[in-house]
Amino acid sequence: MPVPILKQSHYLIATIQSALNDTDLLQLRDALVSKVGSLRSRGVIVDVTALDVLDSFASRTVRDLAYMIRLRGAETVIVGIQPEVAFAMVQLGITMEDVATALDLEEGLAYLDAKTQHGQRAL
Repeated sequence: MPVPILKQSHYLIATIQSALNDTDLLQLRDALVSKVGSLRSRGVIVDVTALDVLDSFASRTVRDLAYMIRLRGAETVIVGIQPEVAFAMVQLGITMEDVATALDLEEGLAYLDAKTQHGQRAL
């Protein structure tokens, strides 16, 4: 199932609406990294609110996605990690090192605004 990627101003928003298999996750990663360049996006929000499980492969892929996007000159924030998912990730030792997270889409947008200085790239 493809994940919709919406453009909102200088940001891309990918809302994962159901559990994805490994192939779908890799396709999402590749699509977002590509679109950051083609649309000259300054930030990406990955919304995982609908997920009740985030396994080690999915967590690693999302973390790698954030690193790749940073190398493309944009910021990434993961929003909507459910309490049960956060608990399970900690119990399993899964980390999101150096990847920004926020409670919800609104806070994710506020984070990107602050990080990109309200849409102006820091030179």
